[in-house]
Amino acid sequence: MKDMVRIPGGEFGMGQPDGREEERPLHLVSVAPFLLCRYQVTNAAYDVFRRATGRPCTRSHDQPEFAGPAQPVVGVSWFDAAAYCDWLSRESGARFRLPTEAEWEWAARGGLEQCLYPWGNQPVSERAGYSGRWARGPEPVGASAPNGFGLYDMCENVHEWCADWYDPQYYAVSPARDPQGPASGTRRASRGGAWRHHIKIARCAARSSIPPEFCYADYGFRVACEIA
Repeated sequence: MKDMVRIPGGEFGMGQPDGREEERPLHLVSVAPFLLCRYQVTNAAYDVFRRATGRPCTRSHDQPEFAGPAQPVVGVSWFDAAAYCDWLSRESGARFRLPTEAEWEWAARGGLEQCLYPWGNQPVSERAGYSGRWARGPEPVGASAPNGFGLYDMCENVHEWCADWYDPQYYAVSPARDPQGPASGTRRASRGGAWRHHIKIARCAARSSIPPEFCYADYGFRVACEIA
């Protein structure tokens, strides 16, 4: 499948021992192999889905700073992202979905165990061109160097919806194998940094969440897929 990267299974320390409260405790998690898209879903890709299904445009669709075909689609709710995955599954015959928090963090680390960022521990200010980037909106996908798994824009550009319900205390009770998040909740988990934050690149372990019906101009998603 085009642009899908095979993420190897493995075990890693999820969380950050000196991070925020919801990132603790650091705990060992094993993740089975899966596929993850190299890129955040773009406006061009989302428009194909929208036209095929009759889904309305996002509120950001006609705003120049968000409308480039190679920019990540933003202003999508969790339900929009889940519907896109369902449609892609029907079209392809494969099982597309949103990644879990555990899969996302494992993939973001790109094989670098317990480093702060996908590239290591160097501060975000050393990311190429950092001071002049993301002035008014997200960049076209793939503008930065990829991580060790060949994934672009992990931890930057836009927040990415995850499959899980969100619980700030979930790490204390998380299963060790392929955790799926709590059974219910009022907010859905999201990961990664975003263009409109003061610090525009997030740590791999950083967690965030909003209610699933919310649509923000710095929220997008990328798709995962089951390995047959």
